[in-house]
Amino acid sequence: MSRPLFNCLIRTHHITSRKKVQRVRRAASQFDVDWVLIRYGGSPGIMFGEAHDATALTEWVAAVKALRYKDFRCVIRPQPAPPTARGPPLLATGFSETEAVADFAKQMELRGLEDWWKRGMGYSTDGG
Repeated sequence: MSRPLFNCLIRTHHITSRKKVQRVRRAASQFDVDWVLIRYGGSPGIMFGEAHDATALTEWVAAVKALRYKDFRCVIRPQPAPPTARGPPLLATGFSETEAVADFAKQMELRGLEDWWKRGMGYSTDGG
């Protein structure tokens, strides 16, 4: 039986500091977060974290919050992944960046998290 996945979604005003991105990456490695996706380069700044350990993901969120990103909001706190989620080993793990919100959305769709992500971003309010 596979281990459960936990996901979280963070939204900030923007992500433009390469130093902070490196700290986010280091924290993900330190806390054994399986996959991080960042929307880098402007507004909005978006971060997605996925791990097999809810505590590790919560600690990663705290480390990111400590970086004091402008308008930091953990819009979806670490929680079990929805039943539609598809995670490792089907898709990449590690640390990824994208510059376009559409590319970020495509990654969420590939992971089976399209509706979850839309609700977190405020694009959708329905339950499905």
